Amino acid sequence: MLANKLHQKHLILASGSPRRQQFFKDLGLDFEIRLKPVDEIYPPTLRHFEISDYLAQLKSLPFEKELQPHDILITSDTIVWLDNEALGKPKNETDAFLMLKKLSNTTHEVITSVCFKTTTYQKTIAAVTKVTFKHLTDDEINYYIKNYKPYDKAGGYGIQEWIGNIGITKIEGTYNNVVGLPVDIVYRELLALSAL
Repeated sequence: MLANKLHQKHLILASGSPRRQQFFKDLGLDFEIRLKPVDEIYPPTLRHFEISDYLAQLKSLPFEKELQPHDILITSDTIVWLDNEALGKPKNETDAFLMLKKLSNTTHEVITSVCFKTTTYQKTIAAVTKVTFKHLTDDEINYYIKNYKPYDKAGGYGIQEWIGNIGITKIEGTYNNVVGLPVDIVYRELLALSAL
């Protein structure tokens, strides 16, 4: 349905995430994957969704001069927010272990911001989901890191993987947001953009 409404638009997904790409396929959309490297550095004064908003918008900047009138560019960023601190992607095994130790037996927020940009329009939306982990043992954490290598995931875990199945006791908000994209919001925004 959405694909028909967007038939005169050209969607550009600027994400190397296989999970985000799959969400777009699941929506039945035709899209191009176009990647440009960006240093994901943000001002230290930013907090909560300000960080993911800033990074999603930052990722859109290298595309500005090449967008055509029928293009819709989608960029996105996900952070994990715990105790007034943003957890990004772990740099290595030790980093991943320390992140999961912090998340153990606590509730954190997963924040995903999505930036929609055309030649004449820009809008950034953010979704927040609360996730609660049980107490994770060191053995469970080490098993997960060794077998799943979650170095491309904010907070060092994927909810759809083993650690999510055995460790998550409660979730408030949209599940897909934790996987990497608030699909319900993206669908709504693309529907609105199809009319422009």
